[in-house]
Amino acid sequence: MYTRKGDAGETSLYGARRVPKDDPRVEAYGTIDELNSVLGVVVAGARDRALVSSLKEVQRMLFVAGGDAACELHGAQQVGRIGQADTARLEEMTAELLAKLPSLSNFVLPGGSPTGAALHLARAVCRRAERRVLTASKSYEMNPELIPFFNRLSSYLFNLSRWANKRAGKKEEAWKG
Repeated sequence: MYTRKGDAGETSLYGARRVPKDDPRVEAYGTIDELNSVLGVVVAGARDRALVSSLKEVQRMLFVAGGDAACELHGAQQVGRIGQADTARLEEMTAELLAKLPSLSNFVLPGGSPTGAALHLARAVCRRAERRVLTASKSYEMNPELIPFFNRLSSYLFNLSRWANKRAGKKEEAWKG
């Protein structure tokens, strides 16, 4: 399917407003979509049911976050919003992982198992999504909970990569400067 409406380099925000495809808000929700797609690749290759289940929960949150970022904060559209409960859920999920992992005293190189490496990539894309939401919030009134949500999500993805590597028997390689 195609409409040709975007052939001139514009797209519609959630609602009728048209903006350039490189608008900060479009960059934000586009990067959120990219992150969700990277997690889809991780899910497709993962064999651990608990990991898949947790990532699917995150993917559902990311659909809400993408709609949230695409919609005016005080517009007429009724969309789901990322709330403090979502951020708290990521904190809970991270705490569960940290209880199973050794503490870190140094930086680790991204890599390890295929799943661990893909989760490191997802973490990096998550950090970019966080930056894009921050940039968009300078031009648009955005949900302020999006920034802490993505900050917690990147921590979760980092620790999930460590957990995936541990489960695969891959040691973390310390970065030595």
